[in-house]
Amino acid sequence: MDKNINVVLFMTDQHRFDCLGCTGNPVIETPNIDWIASEGTVFNNAYTPSPSCIPARACLMSGMNQWNTGILGMGAGQGGMGINFPHTLPGVLADNGWYTKGIGKMHFYPERALLGFHSTVLDESGREATPGFVSDYNRWFREQTNGSISPVDHGLDWNSWMSRPWHLPEHLHPNCWTASEAINFLRDRDPTMPFFLKVSFERPHSPYDPPPYYFDMYQSMDIPKPFIGDWAAPNNVAADSAKLDAWRGRRTDRETHRARAAYYGLVSHIDNQIGRILIYLKDKRLLDNTIFIFTADHGDMLGDHHLWRKTYAYEGSAHIPLVMKLPKTMRTGIVPQSDRLASLYDIMPTVLDALNITIPETIDGRSLLGPAKGNDSGWRKYLHGEHCACYSAEQEMQFVTDGRYKYVWLPRADTEQFFDLETDPGELHNRIYDNAMHPHIECLRNYMINVLGMRDNGMVKDRQLVSQENMPPQVSPHYMKRREASPYKW
Repeated sequence: MDKNINVVLFMTDQHRFDCLGCTGNPVIETPNIDWIASEGTVFNNAYTPSPSCIPARACLMSGMNQWNTGILGMGAGQGGMGINFPHTLPGVLADNGWYTKGIGKMHFYPERALLGFHSTVLDESGREATPGFVSDYNRWFREQTNGSISPVDHGLDWNSWMSRPWHLPEHLHPNCWTASEAINFLRDRDPTMPFFLKVSFERPHSPYDPPPYYFDMYQSMDIPKPFIGDWAAPNNVAADSAKLDAWRGRRTDRETHRARAAYYGLVSHIDNQIGRILIYLKDKRLLDNTIFIFTADHGDMLGDHHLWRKTYAYEGSAHIPLVMKLPKTMRTGIVPQSDRLASLYDIMPTVLDALNITIPETIDGRSLLGPAKGNDSGWRKYLHGEHCACYSAEQEMQFVTDGRYKYVWLPRADTEQFFDLETDPGELHNRIYDNAMHPHIECLRNYMINVLGMRDNGMVKDRQLVSQENMPPQVSPHYMKRREASPYKW
């Protein structure tokens, strides 16, 4: 066990894989995250196990897959994250002598649950699910503004496609507050203890409201336009697109460009705030003995295939950034990029492995140290993800990818899709009926059948996927087991 090593986990909310310089975006400016990547490894095939906030974060916290956390999405049949996981990343680190601090968005329920952290300082947007709860950011914001204005008085909803500049001085923006709280912790911490610091930004999740400098940064630039597949026409529903928090439907080119440019601005603003934290760590000579990880819970469709927000199997929603930089003494043999399949439940075993802490048997993930050093022996060949019905039953989904191909099943619409991500990274062409793809389709479909068949929950019969139209929501028994074993009933 190496107690000279600290851990900083940067996390963003609703951040696409293709919106970083180090993941190949030719326009976006993310120099601080790119610097982390330049001294570490970019995992090119990292996918969220369930592309919405609560299930993804539960997997990261526990090292367990979505079936074993018991949370299969946000929507039908699901609940809040709850407590009583067998182990959590901050909990195991705390038990082994690390001081553990969570800052920003946790999306725990109840909100003040610690789940292994010694303490948290929270920005939970407008969520006040527990009676009497007010997030620390909102309390601070009210003090700064004498309660005369709110963070959303600019008129944008938390899930809107609309965008505009932040309406107040930049230091009041939640991105700035999150970074400032991280620096406050680093300044005031007990210097005799190693630390685990999770810095969790609420953005680039909507509202798309970067400070004016960052809002203007990309508005006049030729940024990537939405991918529109030849299969996507059913998503272009005028009645749905008219909603202020539309999950599908085509907005005008001008509106879509403005939203995407504002989203880019939020990413660059977060990168700038991460830079503030890195400067502080550099000044305190902590860069070389710290593990840095940057990731996100899920992506954002941003108009791809006439879809907005998340919960989908498509790249904009399911493919996430994952970057890791190891301490200077551990970097021998590190490769700059890895194409091995990775997910959020791999972060916990990776950190524990790097610190020489025993990995609990309940963990489903695997340490990424091997792939980071080019050792792919015995690594997973497939990765499965899913999301329950949320905005619409027809969008409930299951997917499997091997990094090259992706198979998608929409169980309540009983629809299949298949994409060749190497030749068609935008998923423009559904090749499910392409005979040339048949062997690959069968391979990925059979893997999904194996995964779902082991659950014995009516989704597979006689080695065939079974339509879930008019069936009750899927519920994992592990959620109720956690709840029933807990003295606190959430």
